[in-house]
This record gives sequence, structure tokens and C-alpha cells, in this order.
Amino acid sequence: MNDLSKAKVTWLEVGEEADAQRIDNFLFRHLKGVPKSHVYRVLRSGEVRVNSGRVKPEYRLQTGDRIRVPPVRVSEPKPSRAKPVEFPIVYEDAALLVVDKPAGTAVHGGSGVSFGVIESLRAARPQAKFLELVHRLDRDTSGLLMLAKKRSALVELHRMLREGEVDKRYTAVVSGRWPAALEELRQSLHKYVTSSGERRVSVREDGKTAVTQVKVAKATDRFSVLELRLLTGRTHQIRVHLAHAGHPVLGDDKYGDFPLNKDLAKRGLKRLLLHAGRLSLRHPLTGEPLRFESKPPEDMTASVEEAFA
Repeated sequence: MNDLSKAKVTWLEVGEEADAQRIDNFLFRHLKGVPKSHVYRVLRSGEVRVNSGRVKPEYRLQTGDRIRVPPVRVSEPKPSRAKPVEFPIVYEDAALLVVDKPAGTAVHGGSGVSFGVIESLRAARPQAKFLELVHRLDRDTSGLLMLAKKRSALVELHRMLREGEVDKRYTAVVSGRWPAALEELRQSLHKYVTSSGERRVSVREDGKTAVTQVKVAKATDRFSVLELRLLTGRTHQIRVHLAHAGHPVLGDDKYGDFPLNKDLAKRGLKRLLLHAGRLSLRHPLTGEPLRFESKPPEDMTASVEEAFA
């Protein structure tokens, strides 16, 4: 795709990486530093054209479309400071990439983190025309993370996630003995921001519906290993649901048992014991059944028993 010019009208041809993307989102990405209000103004005035015709902001691009971009002043792109990093690859084809994210690594930059998985992968793959996160994992959660290598795959995967067509399973180690009869959590969740600017979630009746299914894999009087299935994908859903049930995830610095976490840290357990271990879905473009698995790291198995010995 040709670079945008500051001084003259530019014509861009849409490649496969932008197929099905809204024209306004396409322009936001390519006109860095231009206020969104200005982007919408040039769209509505007809200064932006697709295949020589006017389009609305919600128009979805198609491969081969030719876009007329009027002369606008754009900011110089800042070079990425992310170091090239390749993460363990679980699966990869022309449309989809699944990696095994380690605990302690953010999925993207922001909130005090300069860069994360997506920035590091883009730095490691400068030839990639398109690479976007399909979903997110908390910084301290390890396990399976999906990225799309085609716009069409991203759009379909987002639809599948909304419609519950992706089966996501997690392993968590929680404090105390989980009651075997408690197999489903249905508390509604409300997202808010603290006075310090930190994102938090609480159980609230007027919140968004959230459903977590629970199966006990192992239980002692001091800790339990749970297999969890998410039927919804709310922020911090597992952590808040389990804490509300009285069995917080070990190592949880937002919703956990802080005195217990401090004691366990002295014994070597210094991370959130939550792992995204299984994904089952159909391929977003071919429909082929896919199933990915990642075994929990050692600090979620043998190390836990040592800490409680």
C-alpha cells in the first residue's frame, strides 16, 4: 500500500489485510495524528472517495477498492521501541496465529507498559501486512492467545466470540476447598475506574451478564485446582467470580487474599495462578474444526503443593 502524502491527493488500493474494515477505521489507522472529527468531515464532504464514489463512514472496504485520500497534515510516525520477540507458536497459517503467552507479559502497550505481545510480534515480523489481537489475556495470565493475520479472519473471529462459538477453558488454583456442588457462577459484572485510574470490576445486579462454569480437578483443605469454562468474556470475569465465591485465585493482586499472597510469595509463588489452557473453534475462513492446548506451567502444579507443604 502506498504511503500517504501531505501535499497532494493520494490514491490507495485496498489489500487483503484491510478487507471488510470500515472506511473510517481504515482512515484512523492511516491518518495518524489527524483528529477523528476531521476524518469524519472529509468523509461526509465527499473529499474521500472509494472507486470514485462517495461512501458513508460505515462502508466496509473490499479488496481492490481504490480510495481517494485528500491532502491532510499527518504526524510523523514514531518508531516502535519494542524489541522483536517471537513467542512459542501453537498454531499458524495464512490467517491465524496462536501463541503461548508467558505470565507477566502484557498483550499490548499501555497503562505503564511500553509494549506487549502485539508490538513485539510486529517488530519481529516487519513484513507482516496485518497482525491484530483477536482477544486479550490479563498481563499475569499465561496461555493461549489468538492473533489474526487477515482482516477477514479478525472480523469473523470477533463475531464468533460474540456469539459464543469459541470454547475457552482455563485452569486456576484458588484458596480453600471449592464446594463440588457449585458448578456455575452467574453474577453480573460492572466495570469501573478507580480514582487512581486503575480498571476494576465488581459484582453488581445492574452489571453485564457473566457466566463461568466450574469443574473441580483437585481439592484440599488449603487449595483447589479448577477447570473453568467461560460462556461470556467480561473483563476479569474469572478472577471476580471466584473471589466473590470466597475462593480467590492465588496471586491475584486485585481481588485476592492479600495476606495469603504475601505468605506464598515468600515461598516462591509470585504470580497469578491462572492459565488459558484450551481453545476450541472452527477456522474463521475454512470452517475446519480446531483445538489448541497448552499445559499449565510448573508453578501451577508441583510448586503449589510445595508451597502448601
